[in-house]
Amino acid sequence: MDAQTNAADMPTTGQSTDPDTLRRAITASALGNATEWFDYGIYAYGVTYISAALFPGDVEEATLFALATFAISFLIRPLGGLFWGPLGDRIGRKSVLAITILLMAAATLGVGLVPSYDSIGLWAPAILIVLRIIQGFSTGGEYGGAATFMAEYAPDDRRGFFGSFLEFGTLAGFSLGAALMLGFSLMLGDAAMHDWGWRIPFLVAAPLGLIGMYLRAKMDDTPIFVEESVVAEGRAAPGLGTIIRDHWRALLVVAGLVVALNVVNYTLLSYMPTYLQRRIGLTPDEALVVPIIGMLFMMVFLPIAGALSDRVGRRPMWRWSLIGLFLFAVPLYMLIGTGLAGAVAGFILLGLLYVPQLATISATFPAMFPTAVRFAGFAIAYNVSTSLFGGTAPAIGSALISATGDQLMPAYYLMLACLVGLAALRFMPETAGRSLREDPFARGT
Repeated sequence: MDAQTNAADMPTTGQSTDPDTLRRAITASALGNATEWFDYGIYAYGVTYISAALFPGDVEEATLFALATFAISFLIRPLGGLFWGPLGDRIGRKSVLAITILLMAAATLGVGLVPSYDSIGLWAPAILIVLRIIQGFSTGGEYGGAATFMAEYAPDDRRGFFGSFLEFGTLAGFSLGAALMLGFSLMLGDAAMHDWGWRIPFLVAAPLGLIGMYLRAKMDDTPIFVEESVVAEGRAAPGLGTIIRDHWRALLVVAGLVVALNVVNYTLLSYMPTYLQRRIGLTPDEALVVPIIGMLFMMVFLPIAGALSDRVGRRPMWRWSLIGLFLFAVPLYMLIGTGLAGAVAGFILLGLLYVPQLATISATFPAMFPTAVRFAGFAIAYNVSTSLFGGTAPAIGSALISATGDQLMPAYYLMLACLVGLAALRFMPETAGRSLREDPFARGT
C-alpha cells in the first residue's frame, strides 16, 4: 500500500463493543500501564536519593551504578516477553495482565523497603537488583499485553484515538511519580529525603496494583481473542520458531521502530531529571519540575495525535515525528542547557515532537501481527529492542558524556536512533482503519 494513502479511504472491518465495556477496557489497560511507568518514574526521578542510600562509592560512581541497575530490569524483559507473550496467546490476555500488574506492584513496593547500604552493605544493591529483575520480567508481558488488550477492544476506525489513552496512562504514571518525589522533597527537605523520604512514593504502588488487578479480573477477554480461540481449538499454539519463521518481517519492523521510540522515551522521560541535575546544574526540585510541566503538555496532545492518526494513517505520524526529532534534537538540547526556562521550553518541544510516535504505539504495533501470535510477537520484538536500546539509554547517555565531556551526546544518540526508525518505517504497512483479523504483511506493504 502506498505510504500516502489516506486512512479514511481504507475499508473498515470493526468489531462492535458497547461504550461501557470499551471504557472499562481502556481504564483497565491504562491503569496497569500507569503502574508500570509510575515505578520507572519514581526510580528515574529518585535516582539521586537511591544511589546515595543503596550504593557505595562517590556520587558519580553511585549514580552510574543506580542507572545501570535501572537498565538491568530492561535486560530481563525479553525473557518476560518470551514467557508471558505465548502464554497470553494461549490462555488469554486478561489472565496474564492480572498477574503481571501484581508482580510489578510488589517489586516496586519492595524497592521502598530495601535497607540502606549503611545497614546491610552489599546486600542492599543485591536485593535491589533482584527486585528490578522481577519488575523487568513482569513488564515483559505487561506492555505488549495491555496494548494488545486495548487494540483488540477498540473499533478499527478509532483505534488510534482509544489506543492513545494507554500512553496517557504512561505519562500519568510518570507524572505522578515525579509529583510525589517533588512534593515530598518540598515538604521534607533534602536531608529527610536522603534519609527516608524517597521511600514513600514506592509504597504507593501497592494500592495501584490491587486496583488494576481488580479492574482487569472483572473484564472479559477480547472478542477477537475469543473468536480466535474457537477457531484454533485443539490446535497447538505457534512456537517461537514458527513466529520467527512466519513473521520475521513484522518482528524486524517493530524492533526497528522501537529503537527510535524508546531511545527517545528513556532519554527524554527517564534520564532527563538526572541530566538536568548532574550535567546542567539545576537543583533536584527544578530537575523534577521540568518533566512534570513537559509531560502535562504531552498528555493534552496525545488523544489529538491518536485521533489524527485514524484519519491520515500511522506512517505519516511516525515520519513527521522521526524527522522532526532528528532535525531539532541538538538545537533543543542546546536550549535545555541554558537554564530552567530553556529546559522547560526545550523539553516541551521535544515532547511534542515525540507525541506522534507515543500516541500511536497501541494502534500501530499490535496490528503488525495476526491474532494467534499478536501478544507473543509484539512482546518479543518490543522487549528485545527495548532491553538493548531503550532501558540502556540513560546509562549510555551518561557514559558518553563522561567519556567525551560533550553534554550533547544524548541528542546525538537520539538522532542515530531516529535514523534506525526511519529505515524500519520504510517497510511498515499502513494499518489505520484495517481489521485486526488481517495479517498486514500477507498483503504486502
